[in-house]
Amino acid sequence: MFVPPQYRPSESGWMIEMVRANPLALLLSNGEPGSPPLATHLPVVADESCPPDLTGAILYGHLNRANPHWRSLSQGAAATLVFTGPNAYVSPVHYQAEQASPTWNYTAVHVHGTVHPLPQGAETLAVVRATVSDFERRFGEGWDQSGSQDYFRQLEPGVGAFRFEVSGADGMFKLSQEKCPEVRDRVCKAFDADGRTGRPETASLMRRLL
Repeated sequence: MFVPPQYRPSESGWMIEMVRANPLALLLSNGEPGSPPLATHLPVVADESCPPDLTGAILYGHLNRANPHWRSLSQGAAATLVFTGPNAYVSPVHYQAEQASPTWNYTAVHVHGTVHPLPQGAETLAVVRATVSDFERRFGEGWDQSGSQDYFRQLEPGVGAFRFEVSGADGMFKLSQEKCPEVRDRVCKAFDADGRTGRPETASLMRRLL
């Protein structure tokens, strides 16, 4: 991912925070020669010991075994996980300039590494349980999964779980850094007052990072 210097986060810890806060990732890997890359949206869980810059981290994910993407994954194959955070369109009206152009503020993290499919059975079930526990704790309503263990076992034969070993990551935090503080403040206030999806969240991140 091309990241101009002004859009690179000053602290690497923002990348792991973005991954944890936006766990629905896009898994990208090569298909057959001459075919387009394969892409699948899937939930990803980050190991608790992840370093701030994600290098050397272990991530876990799963997808449907009926997905051709799963069948293409081989041990140690190179792959990329793309995580997308808050984003919003920025109208030139906020610049209060005679000549201007619109843009889009956004946040994204590209994680590079190797994918390792896990065997069926206990290891796959462990990924399913860990995913449910993590997401229910952080995004859910406190649902107790203990009564659904037999159901998980019924689903497990159709689940393709994997371990993702991270070799490096790039973070892109394009949040009006190139504009003066007064313009950024106007953009943030406009986003705060706008209920459309992503705008208040983008404003909040702009204030925190800038």
